[in-house]
Amino acid sequence: MDENRTRARFALLDREVTFRSRPRALLAAVAAAAVVPVLGVPGVAQAATGSAAGSGKLRVKAGQTLTLSQTTRVSELVIEPGGALAAPSGYSLSVTVNGVETGSKLTALTDGYGGVDAPIAPGAYRGDVVITVAVANPIAYLGLTFPFRQALYVTADGAVTDESVLDDVVGGQLTKSYARNVRLRSTGEAFNGVYVTGGDFLLQRPEIEFTGNGRCDFVGYGASVYATGADTTLVVDGADIHNKGVVRTTVIADGTSNVVVKNSRLRAEDGELPAGYVPTSDQRYMIVVPWMLGISGNVRATNLLGAQTKASYLNSHISSENWGALSVDAGSECTLTAINSHVENTGEDGYGSYAIGQVTEHFLGVEFDVASYATINWGGTVHYGDSTRTAVAALNDSLGIGLSTAELAALTPRPTVITSRRFGVMWQSAGAVTIDGGTQLTSAETTFLLKAAPASITIDGSGGARLRSGTGVLFQLMDNDNPGKTTVTGKPWSTETTAVYTEPTGDPAKDTAFDVTTAHSADATFSATDLPLRGDFYNSVRGDTSSLAGMNAVLIFTDSRIEGVISATVAKHRVSTIDSSLYRELGEVTNTVHEVVNNGMLVTLAGASRWTVTGTSYLSSLTLSTDATVTGKGGRGVKMTVNGTTTPITVGRTYTGAITISLA
Repeated sequence: MDENRTRARFALLDREVTFRSRPRALLAAVAAAAVVPVLGVPGVAQAATGSAAGSGKLRVKAGQTLTLSQTTRVSELVIEPGGALAAPSGYSLSVTVNGVETGSKLTALTDGYGGVDAPIAPGAYRGDVVITVAVANPIAYLGLTFPFRQALYVTADGAVTDESVLDDVVGGQLTKSYARNVRLRSTGEAFNGVYVTGGDFLLQRPEIEFTGNGRCDFVGYGASVYATGADTTLVVDGADIHNKGVVRTTVIADGTSNVVVKNSRLRAEDGELPAGYVPTSDQRYMIVVPWMLGISGNVRATNLLGAQTKASYLNSHISSENWGALSVDAGSECTLTAINSHVENTGEDGYGSYAIGQVTEHFLGVEFDVASYATINWGGTVHYGDSTRTAVAALNDSLGIGLSTAELAALTPRPTVITSRRFGVMWQSAGAVTIDGGTQLTSAETTFLLKAAPASITIDGSGGARLRSGTGVLFQLMDNDNPGKTTVTGKPWSTETTAVYTEPTGDPAKDTAFDVTTAHSADATFSATDLPLRGDFYNSVRGDTSSLAGMNAVLIFTDSRIEGVISATVAKHRVSTIDSSLYRELGEVTNTVHEVVNNGMLVTLAGASRWTVTGTSYLSSLTLSTDATVTGKGGRGVKMTVNGTTTPITVGRTYTGAITISLA
């Protein structure tokens, strides 16, 4: 076979092909059942073409390697232990039985990458067995090569027959610009469904079910739907995708593509980890979530990768068992959007979205039902709001979502409703969150968990936005308890996440160069307007280290009502030493109010804000407008000391220093 031959492509602009069963008419030349094509390989045993071939059966004996030169159909394929099927250089092999890809089995991680790393496993395959010889699709990533195989390979010119495993595409219709009502099934491993690279393509009402492991969701290896390329726009409408397996992602947008998913149901369930696998944060080999995030799991429902890639989910249900539902990773300046959708974790751990790499995330009218976090923010800009027609139309225009006038008119405006069985939003790096409209954020534990991160939180309560914390802690600025990495040997990767977090002991020393009375650009900020708040605001950052001298919490309340404690604190974890077996202890701290050391609390009561003090609070700055009030709970009075001196609370003033406010 000539590896440089011109690829055969569908040219179906003016006609449509219907797959009534399997698309046999669209297969590349298939040998008759009585003929088994063989390429001779010097020094390698070849299968006989006698009685087995004549009866439509193919057997590969132990010690034999059979290299097929073209797609072959048989009624029975038997590969004995020690036998192997192979494809010529530049080609790949896939087996389908009755229209289901099967048999591909990933080699051990220690065997390395490149070439065929998901060969057809020994066993007996009976039924309508098609062994597809397809042009290889090797994808390079971080020095490794991942040998993709896919049911349907699509470019700007349409589907490519000789790079597709068409016998896995059952039912429906296929043209140059769309595939409708097709069904894809896989029980093998590391097999992709629809791979789109170039042009505009519509994937309408597909049914996809993949059971078995993938290998790398940073490159899309094993995903049901994958799109890449700056000139690629993929619309997925009415899909039902259900995957079960390690990193067997449902939808991945990559490479500056624009992916729009609407009216769809995407489900991902954990798989069984390979024997001997040790967790790592090396992206080439990372198939479980790093435990330092405080969660577990081995599959993300979706992923967003690359530079300036866009992924939009509308009127859809996206669920992951654990890990994450809407993930962003290994990219920069991407945009993730969800509108009038349901995002959930069905297991014990997981996040709704991940925000990293200067990503912008829009959530309008989204229902989050998450196990651990609504969002983990590691450098993103996130907005939770209402799906008003004006807001959706603006995103439709700016992001090229492609909603029609009729679709926009049919939109039902909804607020975003977030329910978390643990925390609300967690930060491990700088990132911004804006909440407005009628957004409701309810968390069983701390609402905003900031791990020594200069986060920015802005909330407009004028449209009915509300926060509720089951533990009564709305804002927790604390030290980062991420233990980092340790070096490991004897594996293909160089690092693994098996470090241990140990609680610091002793009191921090005051860093006299760090000003706790003035806001810095690297401080954490919380700004609320027209918002009723019931709960506590804490800053327990120790400072006094070479990497972090200190960090202030800058809290600005405008025309808002606050009932709670606002104070610097000392925080302690429930356990002092945390390893991967205790991953859920990360972020779990108790606070004891304490005078400010390197953890300033700068509070501004602007407009007609009212602070109802419920317990002793330690601040470093307090600014009151002329309409602000500070009272004690239950009508009790409050008293203030500044640098140890009792001082009356006078509106229109700013106080700085060691401030203590307590109930009289």
